[in-house]
Amino acid sequence: MESDKKIIIIGHKNPDTDSICSAIGYAEIKNRITNTNNYVARRAGEINGETEFVLQRFGIKVPEYVDNVATQVRDMEIRHTPGVPKEMTIKEAWSIMGKSEAVTQPITEADKVIGLITKGDIARTFMDAESSSFLSSTSPRFSDIAATIDGHIVVGDGELHFDKGKVLVGAALVERMQGVVQEHDLVILVDRKENQIGALEAGAGCIILCLGAKASKEVAELAKAKEAVIIETDLDTFSVSREINKSVPLEAFMTSDGIEGFKLDDYTDSVKAEMGATRHRAFPVTDSKGRYIGTVSRRNLLNIRKKQVILVDHNEKSQAVDNIDDADILEIVDHHRLGTIQTLQPIFFNLQPVGCTATILYQMYIERGIDVPKHIAGLLCAAIVSDTLMFRSPTCTTQDKMAAGALALIAGIDIESFATEMFEAGSDLKDKSAEEIFYQDYKKFTFGSSSFGVGQISSMNEGELSNIKEMLLPLMEHECGKNKVSMVFFLLTDIKHSSSEMLYAGEHAREMIMNAFPGAVPTDGGFKIDGLLSRKKQLIPAFMDVIQGV
Repeated sequence: MESDKKIIIIGHKNPDTDSICSAIGYAEIKNRITNTNNYVARRAGEINGETEFVLQRFGIKVPEYVDNVATQVRDMEIRHTPGVPKEMTIKEAWSIMGKSEAVTQPITEADKVIGLITKGDIARTFMDAESSSFLSSTSPRFSDIAATIDGHIVVGDGELHFDKGKVLVGAALVERMQGVVQEHDLVILVDRKENQIGALEAGAGCIILCLGAKASKEVAELAKAKEAVIIETDLDTFSVSREINKSVPLEAFMTSDGIEGFKLDDYTDSVKAEMGATRHRAFPVTDSKGRYIGTVSRRNLLNIRKKQVILVDHNEKSQAVDNIDDADILEIVDHHRLGTIQTLQPIFFNLQPVGCTATILYQMYIERGIDVPKHIAGLLCAAIVSDTLMFRSPTCTTQDKMAAGALALIAGIDIESFATEMFEAGSDLKDKSAEEIFYQDYKKFTFGSSSFGVGQISSMNEGELSNIKEMLLPLMEHECGKNKVSMVFFLLTDIKHSSSEMLYAGEHAREMIMNAFPGAVPTDGGFKIDGLLSRKKQLIPAFMDVIQGV
């Protein structure tokens, strides 16, 4: 149902502490002001060591990973047609399909789809039922035969199957009838006792007494002795003859090979292609464990419910979760430059020139008059300290400092000591590969025809940054050229000394740095730039000026 559909709050790819903590904090705000649990925090990549430390410190689980917000089968209107057992008769299945207005009936066993049958399959069953041995070829149970003709068994075991013989109407004189009836046959009769006895003596495996006729004691005893079945019904012989083939079990005519079906997490692009390649009208849907849920058809593709998404800490399409254009973006809360995200309708867009998205969320708590829970206060304070490099970054504003101070009081933490622990946890990279370090905080930027990537890592340990440099330099050239990126840069930021060494790769990358930062000092594989701490406020604007020829 629409009210049960979760709204995803998510930050950028290669998420940092602000991206993760702001998603969690904003989900808490939205759920409280709407009095629901419809808003959920998600992540668009693996968390780094710093963020992991923060989440553990305040007892918060890592948000679930979402790599794609394209529409899936779960976003379609799923028809919850109940699965039925293979032993069910065609008559029962037809009735169920009529009530649910379904043209395809899934057949299940232990919640798994084992077959399908359509109304067309059922219609063809009766068109092909010309032989008097047709019914026995499908092996229905006698109890199902009795139920199909609104009868009941008075002699014999209903669980036995009618799997041999033919179906006859015993309307002839007993002598002539006995010349036709053979062993195991099913004979439809009325109240003529001599015909009933004659059919049983000829070896009939079952007799059906119509028009309310009752089996006499003599007939019943004979049937028991012959191990035959007697069924009594109020229907006439014509109605019984017409209805009896409806006792065929679904197993006899269901399609069990090459069943086309989909899982809840399948993306609709592939679903459309598969639907177009087959003539089936409905397709079973299963969950991740293969358990049957319902069916979908081509018409369900027309009203797919897009995933509803709120973006935090970014508004660049290149930084967003995959297929963001396929989602319904409801809000954006960010502190970066105006990017490339486009929406089809006006949305709530809170974009402020502060050092951290978490600062904006703190303002929202104040504006709405709601208290900040202790654990959320810890997360938001950590995000501000991280994004502003403990207030050293030029992006840091008075609002950031005030928000961090207030949040620290609520969380019961000392900012200085907490920041030291957090940065040390974030810079502990001894078990990480060069690729993991490189993509830990990496973003792609596009200006006109120019596209480049910028990664950054901050540390309180100058020696550790030197080790990281040795790991990254061989990787830089290899990464350049991927995803249409012509230049790659990486900032090794020394928090203590408020400086960065910028590594680079790609044609014109060296010239870009020299033009953007004339005072940069060349190093082995990069440039040392004093005062450079912020990718957002210092590096990107300087690169934009160079690209635009300012």
